[in-house]
This record gives sequence, C-alpha cells and structure tokens, in this order.
Amino acid sequence: MQAIIYNEFGGTDVLALGHTDKPVPGPGEVRVKVVTVGVNPLDYKRRYGWVEQFYPTTFPAVPGLEFAGVVDAVGEGVTDTAVGDEVFGWTKTGAYAEYAIAGDIAPKPAALSFQAAATLPIAGETAQRVLDLLGLKEGETLLLHGAAGAVGQVAVQLAVALGATVIGTASPANHDFLRTLGAVPVAYGAGLADRVRAAAPQGVAAVFDAAGQDTLPVSIALRGGTTDRIVTIADPNAADHGVPFSSGGTPSEQVRAGLAAHARLAVEGRLTVPVVETFSLADAAKAQELSEAGHVRGKLVIEI
Repeated sequence: MQAIIYNEFGGTDVLALGHTDKPVPGPGEVRVKVVTVGVNPLDYKRRYGWVEQFYPTTFPAVPGLEFAGVVDAVGEGVTDTAVGDEVFGWTKTGAYAEYAIAGDIAPKPAALSFQAAATLPIAGETAQRVLDLLGLKEGETLLLHGAAGAVGQVAVQLAVALGATVIGTASPANHDFLRTLGAVPVAYGAGLADRVRAAAPQGVAAVFDAAGQDTLPVSIALRGGTTDRIVTIADPNAADHGVPFSSGGTPSEQVRAGLAAHARLAVEGRLTVPVVETFSLADAAKAQELSEAGHVRGKLVIEI
C-alpha cells in the first residue's frame, strides 16, 4: 500500500511517499480503508520529536491520528463492527496511508461526509476533555484563547451548546467568524485583560488556553490570582505557572461516546469545522507546512 513514511525526526523533507505492507488486524482489531485524514499540529510536532513523552515514535513511522474510512477487515473476536461499515476516529498505525489499524472509532452517520467526519476526532476529543476538566456549566463565562483554530472552534460550539458565554481571543480578521459560532471575540495582545473585563464584567469562571502564546499570566489575573479552573493544551511552560497541561488520557469508552455525540451534533448542524483546503497523499508535506505556519481557520484534510 501507499503511505507517507519518515525514518527520522526533522522538517517536512523527512516525509516520503512510499510503499509498505498492509497492516494485519490482530485479535479485537479492525483494519480500515482510509478515505480522508485530518491534518493536525500534533502531526508536525511528532515529526520533530517534540512530544515523545506523550507519543513515542517507532521508525519507520506513518503520520496522522484521525481518519474517516470503510472497514476492510476485522480481527478475531470483533463482533460490533463488520466489513463495509463506514467509521471514523483514531488510528493505531498512522492515518497518512491507504490502510490503517483503527483505534477508538464510531459509526459514521450516512448524512455526515467522510471529509466532515475526519475533522471531528482530535478537535472534538480535545475540546470535550478540557471543558470536562474545567467543569464548565450553564450560565458560566469561559475565556477561550485561540478560539478560531480547529480545537477552539469546536470548544466554542460545545460550550455555547452547554449554555455558557464564551469570550474568544483571536485576530480581528476572525472576529466576525467567531460571532457566527456564538462567541464574543476579543483581540489578543497588549491590553487583553482590559478588553476581557469590558466584554465580561461578570468575571471569568474558567479559562481554556488553546493558543499557547504566553496567555497564562493574564489568565491567572483574570481569575483573581488563582490557577483554579485554568487548563492549557498549548503552553509548554504551564508548570511554571502552576497550571495543568492536558495532553490526553481520556478512557476509550469516553472517546467513543464523544465521537458518536459529536457526529450527531454535526448531522444536526450544531457542530461544524470548516475545511480550509484538501490535499492528495502525495502533497502531505505541503499540508503539514501550512499547518505549521499557523493561522489556519478550520481544518486541512488529506484525501486518499
């Protein structure tokens, strides 16, 4: 099968389109024919070797964690999934490939396109995990840094669905877009604290940092000097501020339930992540370059 393979850490030049054997599903495993792949910042961070403590790499490696596709083969003991089922979720063996062994997956609703399904797993799990850690409730105000990114967009929509008010930091070019999602946008940069206080005179109940642009000190100030109910997924210096860094660890049953719940919201039109651009497998390096450059409003998708 064709796949993107890399044998060392580095820039996009280490990525190569090559051929490798189809993975074989073991007991309890499912193999999928990949149709679409979601491109994420985590892909290039893994390529550089920056997140080995969370995602250790074995070479040769195939990038990519989230996909949508069709079940192609099942291992011994699999009874809840059949060949031909359309599914989406996470892979164990890398998604930038024609075939992959699935990790946590859920059925893809017929009304949800493969492209749309591939945008949901990582952004959905990450956003849901942090909102759960924050214990966000109806009527509370959430300050969300990086609201226009893929994770931020999903977090805005899930928080609004809970009945929370969302103050979202973003560049002015993204403010109108954030309003369509139900957020109250504010510009990041100097004077941020004053702008947040003006937008949320009632105060901020919780802070979700999806930007990692040294926003933790101002976030702590806006929480009255406490680090309680502040979580980051993007600031590597979180421990210096006494703020938890969330990188995963959601139990599989919760991940699968979240996939199914988010798919239902997507079908109902209550959860959307716009696809900014699509790429062929051969152009995977270009997709990662664009992701690494930042400022992508939505998702990049590879079509196999």
